[in-house]
Amino acid sequence: MNKLLTNLPKEIPVFPLSNFIIFPKTTVPLNIFEPRYIEMVDDAMKGEKIIGMIQPKKSNQSNPLLYNIGCAGKIDSFNQTKDGRYLIVLVGLSRFKIIEELDTKKLYRQCKVDFENFSYDIEKKSEEIKFSDLNLIFKNLKSLFLKEGYMINWKDLEKQSLDQTINTLAMASPFSLEEKQILLEAKNLNERKEKLEQILSTYTVDNFNNKTIQ
Repeated sequence: MNKLLTNLPKEIPVFPLSNFIIFPKTTVPLNIFEPRYIEMVDDAMKGEKIIGMIQPKKSNQSNPLLYNIGCAGKIDSFNQTKDGRYLIVLVGLSRFKIIEELDTKKLYRQCKVDFENFSYDIEKKSEEIKFSDLNLIFKNLKSLFLKEGYMINWKDLEKQSLDQTINTLAMASPFSLEEKQILLEAKNLNERKEKLEQILSTYTVDNFNNKTIQ
């Protein structure tokens, strides 16, 4: 097992958030205001600053079932607003699999997790993908974003590394909860690119009704 993965905690707080995924090496801002997640961030800041982002299987339940696969991130920036909210920036580290949910007295949920099957997230491996291979993805996404009025800085996006570009597109694309989970669980960058293309191929301008972008 990769040494970096063995250094990750075996028990982590989890933050269920529907239609929201992060990937290793990506950065996302979060606005924390619910008391249970204020407590979660407080505890994380006292320790290793690691939080597991994971999707609930249904978004309209107070204690929903969770998908088995999520991604752990480390708090890289922390600010508190005058009204008590926390503005944090989370940097993706590695995906994880839930082994079991822990029974605790905390307001937030905690899980025993396993990082073993996701050594790819930590290791630096070159993949046979070129930016030219993303032309179709860029074309289809641009038309969808334009139709729905979303603003994406494509020039800045193309300045990122290839894996960051693919992962950022997967995160930002307004797909369904289930489709985003498919992208998260893709084994590697090549598979994620293929899944992204497959999902895009099922969309048309007429049936593209989800207007929520993270």
